[in-house]
Amino acid sequence: MENFYTDNPHLKFHLTHPLMARIVKLKESDYSQKDKYDFAPLDYEDAIDSYDKIMEILGEISGEIIAPNAESVDKDGAQLVNNQVKYAPGTQRNHDALVKAGLIGFTLPREYDGLNMPHVPYVMSGEIVSRADAGFANIWGLQDCAETILEFASDELKAEFLPRFNKGATAAMDLTEPDAGSDLQAVQLKATYDTRLHCWLLDGVKRFITNGDADISLVLARSEEGTTDARGLSLFVYDRKDNAVTVRRIENKLGIKGSPTCELVFRRAPAKLIGDTKLGLIKYVMSLMNSARLGVGSQSVGLAEAAYREACKYATEREQFGKAIIKYPAVYEMLTNMKVKIDGMRSLLYETARYVDLYKGYNFVSRERKLEADERQESKHYQKLADMFTPLLKLYSSEGCNQIAYDAIQIFGGTGYMKDFPIERIYRDARITTIYEGTSQLQVVAAIRYVGNGGYLSVMRDRSLLPVKRELEYLKGSLEKMTEQFARTVEKINEYGDNEYFEFHARRLVEMAANILIGYLLLYDANRSDEYALSADIYIRKGRAENVATVSFINNCHPKEVNDYKH
Repeated sequence: MENFYTDNPHLKFHLTHPLMARIVKLKESDYSQKDKYDFAPLDYEDAIDSYDKIMEILGEISGEIIAPNAESVDKDGAQLVNNQVKYAPGTQRNHDALVKAGLIGFTLPREYDGLNMPHVPYVMSGEIVSRADAGFANIWGLQDCAETILEFASDELKAEFLPRFNKGATAAMDLTEPDAGSDLQAVQLKATYDTRLHCWLLDGVKRFITNGDADISLVLARSEEGTTDARGLSLFVYDRKDNAVTVRRIENKLGIKGSPTCELVFRRAPAKLIGDTKLGLIKYVMSLMNSARLGVGSQSVGLAEAAYREACKYATEREQFGKAIIKYPAVYEMLTNMKVKIDGMRSLLYETARYVDLYKGYNFVSRERKLEADERQESKHYQKLADMFTPLLKLYSSEGCNQIAYDAIQIFGGTGYMKDFPIERIYRDARITTIYEGTSQLQVVAAIRYVGNGGYLSVMRDRSLLPVKRELEYLKGSLEKMTEQFARTVEKINEYGDNEYFEFHARRLVEMAANILIGYLLLYDANRSDEYALSADIYIRKGRAENVATVSFINNCHPKEVNDYKH
């Protein structure tokens, strides 16, 4: 039987990372929940054993149900019938199987019928499902919306909406509009409080909404009349049972075709306010978007894993000129580079998820008791790291996933361009990852501040202080040299005092930083397990060569030459 968890030992490796002991302790309130729920874990080992079993169930459903359904779902797509989105039959079977297994509401507390799991196993489940069908992962992964309700909504709204997730309620983030794509502060959908009905009413249009006809939707709307910026926006929850939204159409997309992307028209749609007015974008949606970017990271890794496995299988079976093509250097080099890149993407994914778990864990503890001074400091430290690593993850994993899907089709040759193999679908599904939840260019904008303020450099230097096995010290030495090269390059660019010149090189600088930071992650993976020594070696050598080439370009590019690129 196919099991997408047990056939991938890298997942168990990251599930048992040393930081997990602290994460689980926070999530389980120092294991006090066992006094209230007889199915809560008794200790760390019990919790990890529980996560392991849940991952195994999810892995089996992904391998035996979701993956076999993927081709028919891609072909059938969703349909719009009587103003309701009807999933493809395979999509509905996928969803029913996961609801029956109790695998909705991963991170929700037990009091709302959730599994009370940290983000690490939840993100891991996203990788597993995405490997089976990235389009379906969008529908299933939108249970993230429950986290936003849990974190910011009133107790009344939590009690009303959160228990519905475990029973199978679907969710959506209604953010984008025809004239407000990346620039969400331009949102114009209007929210008006009706004093007679004692509720908010929403009017306007939303576009490109994933799973737009969901049971529970989070809607960003302009609640403050006369405003034009982010300070006039609030976040609302809309219940489909109120039947006040028209699904104008389902978009016809290049990929992820099983995931319905809708245009919606709100006409006096009743909604309930989450948290306070005016904080919709500034606070609540920014948190929601960071979770979504973590989700795209897991989706990208899952897609990359699927593409790599398809390419390996084909290269082993396909013979040309008397031998399997995997025996040719041009092919085995590509496959090895794909594997190394996936190891780096995966390490970055779970490192980021651990930072999110730690700072959110302390946030929830703070609702029960006052944090100690060292706990407050640690919470701020991990939140800063999560903020630094999230755009890096979204950029690197989505771009990496596209490159791996591209290379996989190249290994297939003309056969890969046909619809006879899943790689054609995987290639189309991968393309969206660099676009939605913030394009790669926007991730660079978010990440470059940590180049400018020395944040990434500080992390690099902190990592260099950690000990490694003697046989890995040469790799650590390479990373230390790369770090100083990076520092000198940033300093040289800043010497010109030209902000446009700095922004022109932003992506190059962010990618240099990523090569070093991911190199350190793989180095310490190798320090835990010899399994990662080769990946660390190849990744760091390749990253060093890329950084040298980048520095050469920067050194030969004067600020006045930026004008040569302007249109």
